[in-house]
Amino acid sequence: MKRLQHIRGHIVSADKNMNIATTLPSPLTTHVLNTAQGVPGANMTISLHHLNPISSEWNLLTTGITNDDGRCPGLITKESFIAGVYKMRFETGKYWDALGEPSFYPYVEVVFTITDPSQKYHVPLLLSRFSYSTYRGS
Repeated sequence: MKRLQHIRGHIVSADKNMNIATTLPSPLTTHVLNTAQGVPGANMTISLHHLNPISSEWNLLTTGITNDDGRCPGLITKESFIAGVYKMRFETGKYWDALGEPSFYPYVEVVFTITDPSQKYHVPLLLSRFSYSTYRGS
């Protein structure tokens, strides 16, 4: 039963996630890894934004919280995923505070351009208290 509950976290987002589409696989995924402790970055708040090309303002699309594996399933639906500039904001300061650890970065914003929304995009965040790294995965 415990294994089924763990797997559920990979398939369906937790009830505490807000505004997360969970019915279909997302064309945009992320995975937070706490490299300082060698564990997934669980319970981190993430928000996804899209840049309005006319007004140059960021529009909030969704927010969620990473599951026990450091993933946030269902970030965006295929229908809502369009070409443009996106931003994922990771609330790293609150994450480290919850672990009782000081950190240097209060948040991390990863800005990226989507030119072909038919592709799958993976934006992982490798994190320690005083550094972070990201890349485009598959």
